[in-house]
Amino acid sequence: MKKDFYLTRYALIIKRLESSPATYSQLEDYLLNSFEFQDAGIKSYSIRTLQRDIREISDLFNLSIHNKKKGDNRYYIESRPIMEVDEYNQKLLESFQVSNALNLHPDFSDFIFFESRKPTGVEHFYDLFFAIRNKRVVSFEHYNYKNKLMTSRKVHPLALKESKDRWYLIAIDTKDKVLKSFGLDRINYLDVAKNQFREKYKYNFREHFKNAFGVMNLTEQKPQNIVLKCSRHQGEYIRSFPLHQSQKETKETPEEIYFEFFLHPTYDFMQEILSYGKEVTVLEPKGLVDEIRNHLQESLNRYLES
Repeated sequence: MKKDFYLTRYALIIKRLESSPATYSQLEDYLLNSFEFQDAGIKSYSIRTLQRDIREISDLFNLSIHNKKKGDNRYYIESRPIMEVDEYNQKLLESFQVSNALNLHPDFSDFIFFESRKPTGVEHFYDLFFAIRNKRVVSFEHYNYKNKLMTSRKVHPLALKESKDRWYLIAIDTKDKVLKSFGLDRINYLDVAKNQFREKYKYNFREHFKNAFGVMNLTEQKPQNIVLKCSRHQGEYIRSFPLHQSQKETKETPEEIYFEFFLHPTYDFMQEILSYGKEVTVLEPKGLVDEIRNHLQESLNRYLES
């Protein structure tokens, strides 16, 4: 068994058991007949390897796999984690599936094409993760797109959040004691101090981010019910790839699909809605409707003036 193939095995085992319980023989047959095993030239999979893989899957993805039901020798996934944790594990698993496919085939560049984009600052990820876990003070230079200034910051790091393929550090700025977000792609000269900060912060980020769209200031308004009317064409896309975990489909006609959300009506969300143009209309709340109307009117005025 190839040593660098373990993540692929984990992904395949989880995929098979999520569809239905399976005996060792059924799992072995599924794995050996998979394209991944065929491409790697692997022709055996022992019960001992399966047992080791089950232990590793439990540690890595927080998934419990058992085969101890009375009179039943099939393996099954006992339970799934809560939604927030499950989302993180699912993203981790998807990343492993892609990276393993690329590692197995050095010629992938002839068949797989990524979007061209600038570095996203992930080289700072582990250092910041370490600082958060160990309550270390962090210093860095940060560039602000709005005022086009590079400023020195000293912060107490509390969390990392992803939004639209970018990562952000959520931290308390020691200068004014305000909770802020900093794009990792705009951080330079990062330094993790040896000293710890003693303050105990009581932010429930998991609860807050549940109603967040993008990265936002935690002092913004409370989440609200937002109702969208979408064209059938765009609604099908939004139905298949929800904008937010609170998304609910409330009405459907031959021409339109209606969705309801419960989240903060932030600038990030408004920009997302505007990106759909005439295909999506906000019906509620009135404040967001007025804000989008004013934004569109200002855009139209710019074109009329040019």
